[in-house]
Amino acid sequence: MHLNLKGKLVSLDSPLVMGIVNYTEDSFYDGGRYFSEDKLMEKIKQQVLEGADIIDIGAVSTRPGAADISEQEECDRIGHLLAILNAHFPDVLVSVDTWRAAVAEMAVCNGAAMINDVSGGTFDDRMIPAIGKLKVPYCLMHTPAKPDVMQQEQHTAYDSMISDIIRFFGEQLAKLKAVGVNDVILDPGFGFGKTLEQNYLLMKNLSAFADFHLPLLVGVSRKSMIYNQLKTNPDGALTGTIALHAIALLNGANILRVHDVKAARETVAIVEAVK
Repeated sequence: MHLNLKGKLVSLDSPLVMGIVNYTEDSFYDGGRYFSEDKLMEKIKQQVLEGADIIDIGAVSTRPGAADISEQEECDRIGHLLAILNAHFPDVLVSVDTWRAAVAEMAVCNGAAMINDVSGGTFDDRMIPAIGKLKVPYCLMHTPAKPDVMQQEQHTAYDSMISDIIRFFGEQLAKLKAVGVNDVILDPGFGFGKTLEQNYLLMKNLSAFADFHLPLLVGVSRKSMIYNQLKTNPDGALTGTIALHAIALLNGANILRVHDVKAARETVAIVEAVK
């Protein structure tokens, strides 16, 4: 299994680590920490040195209850990040976290290697056709609603959560196939329209998605499913994150999307030694 990232075939025989860089003011863990160019440069350099295979940049907070920003502001922020990356880290593979087709198009034209869409093509009906034209890998994530309302009770009431997510993936994959998209990564969407108990049920049943024969991305880094379970906060959630990363890897995860690259890289090394 591999991904074609800017003409480079990246093997998934060993799990990849995707480092998170949030250029936002209100992300749940690092919002506002990297809002200056110097801080952004420092964060990106640290993640590269620690062994990130891909850097995932985002300009819109998707934490539960988060407010949206305009398309133009998102484009401006992503464009600024890409300019920094192109100038100082030209060899780094960059993923852009966006659900807007216009942002995805701008990003790929400015060097992005893949698109990571938290809506799985449901917030902007232009996204899937755009990916078909852009011919870049696409991360298809499950969420039942937009971040500002996704944790409301009506959006966490599934008939059968695992079956519902599998059905969602099947429907969206058919749309992607119809426009010629070949490289698709599945993300079951931990923390997006799921209760605490549902998140752990999802982790327990992660191997249910293996039948798609597609790469599986897991994004649980420092999320509320960890810090609420441990009765701490995002700063105190690293140990729990490492534990869940190990479980995810043993259950088929191919890509870990993380805040702490070094810890994730070491977790991958230990789990690979066991396997």
